[in-house]
Formats: sequence, C-alpha cells, structure tokens
Amino acid sequence: MRAWVVGRPGPVDGGPLEAVERPSPEPGPGQVRVRVSVCGVCRTDLHLAEGDLAPRRPGVVPGHEVVGRVDRVGPECSDLAEGERVGIPWLAHTCGTCRFCVAGRENLCTAPAFTGWDVDGGYAEYAVVDERYAYRLPDGLGDVDVAPLLCAGIIGYRALRRAELPARGRLGIYGFGGSAHLTAQVALAQGATVHVMTRSAEARRLALELGAASAQGADDTPPEPLDAAILFAPVGTLVLPALEALDRGGTLAIAGIHLSDIPVLDYQRHLFEERTLRSVTANTRHDGREFLALAADIGIRVSAVPYPFDEADRALADLAHDRVDGAAVLVVEGG
Repeated sequence: MRAWVVGRPGPVDGGPLEAVERPSPEPGPGQVRVRVSVCGVCRTDLHLAEGDLAPRRPGVVPGHEVVGRVDRVGPECSDLAEGERVGIPWLAHTCGTCRFCVAGRENLCTAPAFTGWDVDGGYAEYAVVDERYAYRLPDGLGDVDVAPLLCAGIIGYRALRRAELPARGRLGIYGFGGSAHLTAQVALAQGATVHVMTRSAEARRLALELGAASAQGADDTPPEPLDAAILFAPVGTLVLPALEALDRGGTLAIAGIHLSDIPVLDYQRHLFEERTLRSVTANTRHDGREFLALAADIGIRVSAVPYPFDEADRALADLAHDRVDGAAVLVVEGG
C-alpha cells in the first residue's frame, strides 16, 4: 500500500514526510481493517512531523481523522462488519484499569495509545483500529466533511466544556482554524455570543459568516469582557491577552497538545478575581459520540480544503504557513 511516514522530524519546509510502499496491515484480535477514503490533516500531525512531539516509534504513519469502510474483520470482533463506514480517531487505546479509566476519565489514562503517534494512522491506503475505539459516522456528511470532526471537532467540543461557558454566555476564540470554526458553531447553536481573535483576514471573514459577533486581530481586545475563552492557536504569548480579556470568574481553556512558552503572568492582571486557566487533554469516547450526534443534529458546516493524497507534504506546509482556511483533508480514495 502507499503511505506517508515521518522520516526525519524537522521543519516542514525540509520535507519530514516520506512517501513509501508498505504491506497492507492485517487486523489482529478485536481489530478491523479500514480502506481509507480520506484523512484530515491536524495540527498535531504538524507537531509530530516537526519534532515538537517526539515520534513514539520510527517511521510512524501520521493521521488520526480517518474515514473509510471496514474491508476486513479480525478475530474476536463482535460489533463492526465489513462495508460499514467508520471513523478512526486520535484515541486508539486505553488500559481500562487505572484510576482515571475506572472513574470514566479515560482521556487521562496512564497507559494510552494514540493513532498516528503510537500506532499507524490514516496517511495510508489502509489502517487498522480496535473496533471499540472506532466511531460509526452519522449520515448526511460526506467523507471529506466528516473527517475533521474526528479530532478537530471532538477536541474543540471538549475544550468548550472545559471552558465552562455559562448559558448564553460570551465566548472568546483565539485562533480560527479547523477546530475553532467547528467549536464556534456548537457555541452559537447553544445561544452563545462568540468573539474571534485571529491573525488571518480570511479566517476573520469566515468567523463573521458563521455568525460570530466580532472578529479582530490575534491579540486584540474583544469588544466586551468574556465569560470564557478557548485558545486554539499554539502560541503561548496569547495566553496573557486571553486571560486579561476574561470577566471575573471566567475560564480560559487551552485546546492544543503543544504550546510555545507562556510569558510570566501578572497575578493581579491575569488571574485575580477567580479567573481560571486550564488545559485540555485528549478526549473520552463519550465525548466523541456526544459531539458527533450533536454535529449531525445542528447541521454543522465544515470548511474543508481537499488535497490529493500525493500532496500530503504540501498540505502540512500550507497548514504551517496559515494557508488553509478551515480544515485540510487528504483524499486517499473516492472522498
């Protein structure tokens, strides 16, 4: 099969991805094999390729927003069948026995595995997945549109919950790419007022088109105090203006797996009056099922930019240089 692997992690313009030919994987016990139709291109893939996240093993196939159809079922499978359309997400495995898993907080599992980092992902013609961690996908969204929901959408949804936005509250969103434009629609559907801060003029245009009340520069002050905010841009310097924009008792949730260094906080300006700063770590399968059902219910609009499979390296470079408005998606077959 054709696949892309992380060869030598480094700057994206230096070509850290390599196109290779590999044998197609075979599903093991409890696994199914998926013939990949499309795979979303996530900023986490970029962090992996550039070495911000150290690869867990050499030559790993990135990609964890994978859509396709089951074409082979391994032994001991009892749920999925050949021909079903499924999604393969970031969360590939949890131990099920640690104190976090037992408490229903499997996103904090002490021995997890992740698609496209620990196990091969979807920048390939085939991928295997533990059937317990795959999602049946809602009807009504094509493969290209549904792919970004599998990480960008789910993580954004968890970040929104972590931000503890009150009913009909004022939400600030910092950065407006694949995850943020989906999260904004969920918040708007729930009655929030959304203010977007991002450096891209095209992203500001999209934000207003989707219903944001305002859109301004990345570190600009929103037109009113915020009840909650989410930082999607992996830029630590934005933590300070985002905290300062919060009203008393507000919460800032940082949605990314990687963040550049945060400057020194001033307690009075940034945290006093019960402002809260918190991170977001992975997601639970409950998060995923809940978000996918909600996305189908509200008719979420996905701004997706398709790329031919042979141009995965260009898709990553475009993402790195802010040339993608919305979510990039590799079209492997059909799409």
